[in-house]
Amino acid sequence: MRSFLAAVGRRLASALPAVAGVVVVTFVLMRVLPGDPASLLASSPTAGEAEVAEIRGRLGLDKSIPTQFLIYLEGLARGDLGRSVMTGQPVAADLAQRLPASLELVVTAFALALVTALPLGVMAALRPGSVLDHAVRLVATLGVAVPTFVTGLLLVYVFYYLLGWAPDPTGRLDIFLTPPEPVTGLLLVDATLAGNGAAVRSAAGHLVLPAVTLALFVMAPLLRITRTSMLGVMGSDFIRAARAAGLSRWRVVAVYGLGNALLPVLTASGLVVSMMLGASVLVETVFAWPGIASYSVDAMMAGDFAAVQGFVLLMAGIYVVVNLAIDLLYGVLDPRVRLA
Repeated sequence: MRSFLAAVGRRLASALPAVAGVVVVTFVLMRVLPGDPASLLASSPTAGEAEVAEIRGRLGLDKSIPTQFLIYLEGLARGDLGRSVMTGQPVAADLAQRLPASLELVVTAFALALVTALPLGVMAALRPGSVLDHAVRLVATLGVAVPTFVTGLLLVYVFYYLLGWAPDPTGRLDIFLTPPEPVTGLLLVDATLAGNGAAVRSAAGHLVLPAVTLALFVMAPLLRITRTSMLGVMGSDFIRAARAAGLSRWRVVAVYGLGNALLPVLTASGLVVSMMLGASVLVETVFAWPGIASYSVDAMMAGDFAAVQGFVLLMAGIYVVVNLAIDLLYGVLDPRVRLA
């Protein structure tokens, strides 16, 4: 246990320089990009210089950039990400309020992509050159080629506008329903815990289209990697030896084949989750999903430095945690990693 905790500590320590670089680059970029937040926050487009100067002083923008950076670092050391000028609330509170919505969307989409990509990739690898194999490769190509906002708009047009099967794409719950008492922040879980069947159905209905949109985007690389990895493993010497030993086809494929083919898929999953975090910006915008990605877009449009910096720092932290989890799972699946 002690060695395990030491390994986790080393991994987290090795990620600190990258996180520090993210903090510095984000801070500098927000200051050098065109636009003046004080002018955007002024009461009118024709506000006088005195009003703009007063706002700049209130936001601390009248100080030099090194001084602003030191003040920002001092706040980070206290766990203070600053205060959002959009909402008037601490950025940490805004992110904590919106993070469960994004997690619900990303986790659901990743689960959909994984349970679809793994069996399709395996079946395509077991029948190379078949109609199924060509169809899988076509789906993988389309998933990468078609932008997520186009996929989302097409799904809305077909399933909401034409067929009327999906609810209106305006958030997580029907506006006429009372949200359940927040326990986890995950609307489906909270509605289930509260025994509110109407809220469960509404939350699930609102989640389907954005989750499918995001899942289609990340399913493509998972399909290709699963197929390629499975093809390589099934041609290996140990697979031929297992067949020669008289093992059943199911055991050869499921235990020896898929067990070894999952390692590259697991490695790619870290990159896929990172892709999802970026793609969720467009998905949340299309479906008016109240997550942290849409919050960051609004903050960027408003020139809200603290909110954008808090969002980027949170994304960096999530990326570090995801990659740490991938490393730990790799050790579970591959004994050679544990020995190393």
